[in-house]
Amino acid sequence: MTTTDNGVNVQALLDAREVLKGAPEAAQFTWKATSEWQNGVHTTTKIQNFFGLGAEQNHKAETVLDADHPEVFAAPDDAITPIEYLLVGLTSCLTAGVASVAQNRGIQLRSVKATIEGNHDIRGILGADSDVRNGFNDIKVNFSIDADASPEEIEALVAQSQKRSAVFDALTNPTDVTVAVV
Repeated sequence: MTTTDNGVNVQALLDAREVLKGAPEAAQFTWKATSEWQNGVHTTTKIQNFFGLGAEQNHKAETVLDADHPEVFAAPDDAITPIEYLLVGLTSCLTAGVASVAQNRGIQLRSVKATIEGNHDIRGILGADSDVRNGFNDIKVNFSIDADASPEEIEALVAQSQKRSAVFDALTNPTDVTVAVV
């Protein structure tokens, strides 16, 4: 018998799921980030802590992410755009889900590559046409997966990943967002 090892500790995830079924208050997480303007349209965002399991938690290290806009927007292009981070979040979440589901189903992965594209009419954000929305018109994610599995099993991995993805859910369902000056 071959042991599947995609680097995911599925047993720990299943154990956590069972514990949290009986302790829904511990399952309430708050993810946090602090963003500061640098210059022009360049911002720096830092992520260090979050709330979960009933207490403040810390990542092993602080993550610092820069965002900017490209030269075609008359900016220095020192980093990716904020909307590209949205693509990063979606493809990262879906890809991690594929690895987790494959591990749980005993499917050995050899490679997983996701290509993502978001079509965006920027007239909305520029104020050139008030009938054009500010966000993406559509997003397409294409997976190329090499695994010890049939095409149907691979399709099922991707479908289950999509079903469990927090980022996919946040993008495809309304989320209450409050913006305030404090």
